Amino acid sequence: MAQVSASSSITTAATPERALAALSDYETVRPRILPEQYLDYAVVAGGRGDGTVAQWTLQATEKRSRDVKASVTVSGNTVTERDANSSLVTTWEVAPSGTGSTITTTTRWQGAGGVGGFFERTFAPIGLRKIQQATLANLARELG
Repeated sequence: MAQVSASSSITTAATPERALAALSDYETVRPRILPEQYLDYAVVAGGRGDGTVAQWTLQATEKRSRDVKASVTVSGNTVTERDANSSLVTTWEVAPSGTGSTITTTTRWQGAGGVGGFFERTFAPIGLRKIQQATLANLARELG
């Protein structure tokens, strides 16, 4: 099994503090920025910042979906989501950029082995980057 990862970034005029607050808001902001591939989104515990637990189904393709139950930690300018159902970990990093901020999201997981793993390592990051870019574009709109 090999690690699979996908990463995307966006620069916004929002201050790092404002961007981090929006990313950490799983109750109000997160449901508004998630693209159509996120189904059945719900906050299980908390709702803002560290200790939040949220769940959803990620419909990566017509035939591939993953049930995610993410526990959230916030450390400095990084929000981390760890899936209780798999090795999936997503980080959202906010860095100052001029008067605004750059937001980078990275998702990693342990992929399958063999031929199936080859295809997963080759094609899954492409599809996931499209989902990440849609989420980041929605976040940029949300931040104004």
